[in-house]
Amino acid sequence: MLSILITRPWIRKVPLTSLLLLFAVVPTLSQTQHLSLEECQTLARENYPKIQQLDLIQQSRDFSLENAGKGNLPQININGQATYQSDVTQIPVEMPGTDIEVLSKDQYKVFGEISQPLTDMAIIKSQKKAIEIQSETKNNQLEVELYQLKDRINQLYFGILLLEQQKEQVNLLKKDIETGIKQVSAAIENGVALPSELDYFKAEMLNADQKSIELESQRSGMIQMLELFINQSISKDTYFEVPAILNLSDQITRPELALFKNQKESILIQKDLISNKNTPRLNLFLQGGYGRPALNMLNNDFDFYYLGGLRVNWSISRYYTSNKEKSLLDIQTSTVELQQETFLLNTKATLTRQKEEINKYDLLMASDQQIIDLREKVKSSALSQLEYGTLTGNDFMTYVNAVDQARQNLVLHKMQYLFAQHTYQYTSGN
Repeated sequence: MLSILITRPWIRKVPLTSLLLLFAVVPTLSQTQHLSLEECQTLARENYPKIQQLDLIQQSRDFSLENAGKGNLPQININGQATYQSDVTQIPVEMPGTDIEVLSKDQYKVFGEISQPLTDMAIIKSQKKAIEIQSETKNNQLEVELYQLKDRINQLYFGILLLEQQKEQVNLLKKDIETGIKQVSAAIENGVALPSELDYFKAEMLNADQKSIELESQRSGMIQMLELFINQSISKDTYFEVPAILNLSDQITRPELALFKNQKESILIQKDLISNKNTPRLNLFLQGGYGRPALNMLNNDFDFYYLGGLRVNWSISRYYTSNKEKSLLDIQTSTVELQQETFLLNTKATLTRQKEEINKYDLLMASDQQIIDLREKVKSSALSQLEYGTLTGNDFMTYVNAVDQARQNLVLHKMQYLFAQHTYQYTSGN
């Protein structure tokens, strides 16, 4: 319903006439519940099912960081093996009086090893950064979705405001019709009007009642949809506050920009990880075990053993693909930058169009008030003619409907102006 309201504002001084017009038709306040646009947006965000994902993302981030940090702790491995081999080491020398036992071809070994990484600090640091950026990226993606919720709330809220304002105008129309009924009734008593003239006004009053019923039904339907989003009941007499005129900025601060930024940072960290994994890795190790044979290959009995030292591991084969992997990441970076440029271009184009819409509604409101003033003068003159029987009820209602249409146009343009401002604010992200 409010798709026609989509427009956007621009930094400029709002004319005083527009300020006066904007608040000329505000419903009379009573001791009723008040509800603002900001409250609706806050409640809708808090009650949106996916908002719970923010906590889940944070928990996942904490667990992942904790696991990554454990890469600096000593690594413990337990291994075992049982083998049978076709031949064993033998001493090809026979010594008189010495019986050298031949090793068994079935051999067994169970051992544990403790190793302490010495050069994994850079890798672990990059891994932690990658985890944090990935978590922020998921948050940004969710924020983008939650941000779109604001536009849906704007649509509903301003739709309700427009229906309320239109209903107020129907009440003014009814007052004009009641005035016409009084004048025609007096004219009939004085013999200068036919009774059918009174029937015409009664039919017009019924038409106005039907409009009120239709508007109230539409308002009730939109309130029910709003209740679903904010997860609160809204009483029939709730007063929806008319948002104030905004001082808008053309600076773009949409959550999508933070998402693009984190995506590029994530790609840079991946490149760092590739470089770090190509460097030699050092670690201290201590190994202890039990088997046959142990370290003494001439002893064919089961025995305990241990050994320790410094180990170097350098995977040269990673260099085969690292350059291509980095090139692929460069392509991903360029893709994200193009997406960001396209987003900014489209957003700026939308803001430009919406700014012109704001200017249009500003001018239309001033013109609407002038039209209403002129139509009111014509209606007043027609009312005098109706009283003296020189004007028919049909002709009088033509003037009344002209005033009503002018008022409806003013109400519509007011809501369009305000909605356009908030839509501009939504588009720019301010």
